[in-house]
Amino acid sequence: MMQILATQVGSLQTNCYIAWAEESDRCVVIDPGEDAATILAAVNARGKTVEAILLTHGHFDHVGGVSAIRTATGCKVYLHRADLELPVHMTAGLLSPPDYYDEGDTLCLAGLQLQVLHTPGHTPGSVCLVCEDVIFSGDTLFAGTCGRTDFPGGSYSQMLQSLKRLAALEGNYQVLPGHAEQTTLERERKTNPFMG
Repeated sequence: MMQILATQVGSLQTNCYIAWAEESDRCVVIDPGEDAATILAAVNARGKTVEAILLTHGHFDHVGGVSAIRTATGCKVYLHRADLELPVHMTAGLLSPPDYYDEGDTLCLAGLQLQVLHTPGHTPGSVCLVCEDVIFSGDTLFAGTCGRTDFPGGSYSQMLQSLKRLAALEGNYQVLPGHAEQTTLERERKTNPFMG
């Protein structure tokens, strides 16, 4: 069973998630947006080793802690290749060549199986990560709304298609977004005006 520790990091209060299977001594870090020392302290306090960093997209507020964590741990860093097209002022120049994932990939990390859904709209390379009954939705889906599409590389039409795809997933999921509070997919299907 997956264990998840959520912490808000950086000036934009990005939700960083540390996740691992109950029996694993390794973990993944999803969207370490600054405050690398805080993230690493949380990992070490639980006796884990960072196996990989998983980025839902390449904006600076989600990637700020990548370099320090990678330097400290030697872990892999996964990003969708399309976000390499983002202008440097949106990434703060922090997207050094990582490992890449794409639609349909399944990652076996920290005792978990994480499915990659390419969900462009907020950025060209935005992804959602599905594991067990959880969707790590980055800045694609929020409680009651969706991510902005007016930044470089954003697309409102792609965002609506991505949200339609999430709405069509079978069953219910916990939705753990890149900012603000968590929600559920069923709640968003019923109440989110962008998912209709």
